[in-house]
Amino acid sequence: MRILDDRQIRQKIKRIAIEIIERHYDEPELILAGLNKNGQGFARLLENELTPIAPASMKITMTGIHLNPSNPVAYDPYIDLPFETLENKPILIIDDVANTGRTIFYAVQPLLKVVPKCVEVVVLVDRKHKLFPVNADYVGLALATTLLDNIEVRILDVPEMAVYLV
Repeated sequence: MRILDDRQIRQKIKRIAIEIIERHYDEPELILAGLNKNGQGFARLLENELTPIAPASMKITMTGIHLNPSNPVAYDPYIDLPFETLENKPILIIDDVANTGRTIFYAVQPLLKVVPKCVEVVVLVDRKHKLFPVNADYVGLALATTLLDNIEVRILDVPEMAVYLV
């Protein structure tokens, strides 16, 4: 069952971008850290909405955080940027879906090597099954589902984006 269509996803991304700019208007730089493949795709879509509305003085920097979501301790998660570039900057961890919070919880690990100004979480869909101490700061859609339900997000390399409850 489709729960979000292309138009709705784009509308939610615009709203999230406005919220981010409202909260960080005076920042000289924002770090958008997409989590794995879909998170990085969502981060690029968000960057496309942030760029035209951000102050001219604000730099928006994209990066990726990489980890194995099914076994996040199998190897050390890593971030694509040098650690010194993250110091005292707001970092937004971006993912498509937050289920239990485990993936986002472990995505913070590489950030423990620096002192960022703040770390916030952005998700397109937030499910209410948190087993880890993670809350999303910016949410496209909050959804109460059963643990047996799955959310499928199609935002990469598709003619029309969609989110499905399967």
